[in-house]
Amino acid sequence: MENTTAINTNNLPAHIAVIMDGNGRWAKLKGMLRIFGHENAITSVQETVEGCAKLGIKFLTLYAFSTENWNRPKLEVDALMGLLTTSLKKEVSKLIKNNIKLNIIGNSDLLPEKARKQLFEVIEKTKANTGMTLTVALSYGSREEIVNAVKAISEKVKHNQLNTADINESVIQSHLYTHNMPDADLVIRTSGEQRISNFLLWQAAYAELYFTDVLWPDFREKDLHDAIISYQKRERRFGKTSEQVK
Repeated sequence: MENTTAINTNNLPAHIAVIMDGNGRWAKLKGMLRIFGHENAITSVQETVEGCAKLGIKFLTLYAFSTENWNRPKLEVDALMGLLTTSLKKEVSKLIKNNIKLNIIGNSDLLPEKARKQLFEVIEKTKANTGMTLTVALSYGSREEIVNAVKAISEKVKHNQLNTADINESVIQSHLYTHNMPDADLVIRTSGEQRISNFLLWQAAYAELYFTDVLWPDFREKDLHDAIISYQKRERRFGKTSEQVK
């Protein structure tokens, strides 16, 4: 495990978001079915969650299942949903012990009843935790999220609850799934792919992007530290010049 002394604890990202990519390729390299990669990714999730909690990261969002993933073979989708249910049952005690609150973003209505029930049970059991907020993006698509926000705002305008002149970034932010968390500071994507795949399009407007060739089932706490160290070496200007920032 990497020595964390290289990490500046005074300059940590408040919100880390991870696109967990490469499970299928990892399994294929081993001559196994894709679900084998998903099963072996649980350790990566555990190390990332615990690693962030140890450092004092306040918000961690994991992209687990996109709206587009429903188009995958039914066998894989069913296996993923089953894996989600069993994993939540196993991890709830750890979440409580580590003072981690579970949150979900996405269209949960599309989830199978068993998975949805287990998910909301864990959310209920951890809602009083005050440490890190672990958000799982499930059945999530950022464009759909923005469309839903526009519809909700339009309804308020229609019923004279909001004037169009008062619509600003804060109003839009308050209608997103992520209204109760800060924007992403660091977005990590594994497996060598370099795109954001309809993930936190609004919230990642000024995020630092970190791409690694490591396939998700091989991602460990050391890799998390590498991403954070890379983040800390960057100058975040938010549209300003270097001179203004300094």
